[in-house]
Amino acid sequence: MAGVDADAVRRMTGALFIERGVRSPGSTRFWGLLVLAAVIASAGVVGDSTATVIGAMIVAPLMTPILGCALALVLARRRQVVRCLLLVTGGAVAVVVIGMLLGWIAAPPDAFASNSQVSSRISPRLIDLLAALATGTVGAFALVRADISDTLPGVAIAISLVPPLAVTGLLLTVHRYHDAGESALLFATNVAAIVATGTVVFLLYGVRAGAEQADLRVGQFRGRTLVAVACVVVLVAVPLTTGTIRVAHDRLLAADARPVAEKWAATGKWQIASVEARNNVVVIGVLGLPPQPAPTALRKALDDHGMRDADLELHLVGGRTHWCPADTDTCTVRKGGSSG
Repeated sequence: MAGVDADAVRRMTGALFIERGVRSPGSTRFWGLLVLAAVIASAGVVGDSTATVIGAMIVAPLMTPILGCALALVLARRRQVVRCLLLVTGGAVAVVVIGMLLGWIAAPPDAFASNSQVSSRISPRLIDLLAALATGTVGAFALVRADISDTLPGVAIAISLVPPLAVTGLLLTVHRYHDAGESALLFATNVAAIVATGTVVFLLYGVRAGAEQADLRVGQFRGRTLVAVACVVVLVAVPLTTGTIRVAHDRLLAADARPVAEKWAATGKWQIASVEARNNVVVIGVLGLPPQPAPTALRKALDDHGMRDADLELHLVGGRTHWCPADTDTCTVRKGGSSG
């Protein structure tokens, strides 16, 4: 594998290492684009618009300091590593805060329970880590090889950085704290994957040798750096494994609950709009005209079919939500919202 030359390393450091100073061109570009991307992503999630969210992915500049962290690790420049991590952390907090602000203004009555942009980012799995590792590899590869840099917009779309943070902020405003943590985990997964794969790619392409040719400061690289990066990836993989198992269980639960719900709804000529399961909670959307079938009857039917340990959340037309906990025969009414 051919190594990179001095010019390539200068190009990479210039692209990834944002200048110090709040008013520097790199800093103003980063923070300006980040705020705009956060607003676009939050608006796209609130409006459940995939196209708008993709636009935010393209605009978002968070990939720069994340890959910058990988490059700084390879060059063993501790201060630059810290600076890149601070930029990533500060940027993440800024996006979450912007998401919270838009959530306070425009949160829907159902607390994003039926929002596809939210639901797709609150159940991270091992497959998400695999995709992030592949995407991070492509991103680092495109930076090393100037002849394939045209792939970077595709990488920006493939890796989800700002949207999960926007979802985290939005969910915090509606008190869905567990799901907010799950979307934040998705962001952390992507960051860990980009840093890990970026570090490996930069090492394989001999970035350190190129930096020495360019007379750039290069510290002593130790094997424990790779061990630390690998440990972070493994640490992220643990909850993702748990999430994978939970998602598989929820899918089976939803499949078992659907025929029971349809039989229950047919007694009042209602229709089942949706059946989902989230963290062992069966979430059912129902459409129809009064009088409505009794929610307690559905609770009993689920119990009779071996789903006694699952909670039930029933969304009826008009925004009302019935909450029927496991191991009980009573249901309470909530004015919109979700258990999260």
